[in-house]
Amino acid sequence: MKTGICPKCTATKVFSGASVALKKGPFGSNAIPIALTSIAALDNYVCTSCGYVESYISDLGKLTEISHKWDNVGQEDNEETQNDNNEQEESKEKEGE
Repeated sequence: MKTGICPKCTATKVFSGASVALKKGPFGSNAIPIALTSIAALDNYVCTSCGYVESYISDLGKLTEISHKWDNVGQEDNEETQNDNNEQEESKEKEGE
């Protein structure tokens, strides 16, 4: 979207709210909570052909804060799930002996 091409419909009618003042708005209306006292404003990109929207954190410094406060749903969780599955399989094999 940041290139001006919609990834859903390939239209070039993409508009950005990155320069909108007061992005956090009242009650953080254009933001996401990071922690109890911290929010991150969003830059929104909208395709006016199909309505698809993408949002990006406007203050890149907030990305580090998010990585420390939020749960990672990537590789680490997959490794934990795989370990749990392996333990269950080993337990079943022992029961079958």
